[in-house]
Amino acid sequence: MSANNSSPAPAAHPRFAAALAEAGLDLPVRGFPEATRTAVEAAAAIGCDVSEIVKSLIFTADGVPVLVLMDGSSRVDVERVRAELGAGAVKRADADLVRATTGYAIGGVPPFGHLTRTRVLADRGLLAHDVVWAAAGTPHTVFPLDPESLVKHAGATVVDVRERTA
Repeated sequence: MSANNSSPAPAAHPRFAAALAEAGLDLPVRGFPEATRTAVEAAAAIGCDVSEIVKSLIFTADGVPVLVLMDGSSRVDVERVRAELGAGAVKRADADLVRATTGYAIGGVPPFGHLTRTRVLADRGLLAHDVVWAAAGTPHTVFPLDPESLVKHAGATVVDVRERTA
């Protein structure tokens, strides 16, 4: 392919690219022409199981933002998060609070490299995989990482906060 018709390599959001560099991580970033805002869309684009997708979700616990890392095939049990944090009330954060807390839009929130430092909970189910895929700061980009490294770089506490299936 000549240099004239090659497309540029997909790029992580600049803030997240800086966070990767600061962490000493040189990871491949994959980009997609269409947004992969949902775990199902991301898994289809990557060609992996939806449970290998990391959802980076912001909640508020008694009004304080907290990040929950959950596999793409599971849902967060808000009551289990509340009990884990010893909080009175836990709610999903709205889009404005997500952007204010992380610096990223919903659908592109990476597991670390945020504007503000928050408490991070990672559901134990993520550890069942050799590699997981997370947003690289945009709805169009993802990166792979082993779950143990992801937990370490996110500063997460491993907990059980997924909804139990009947």
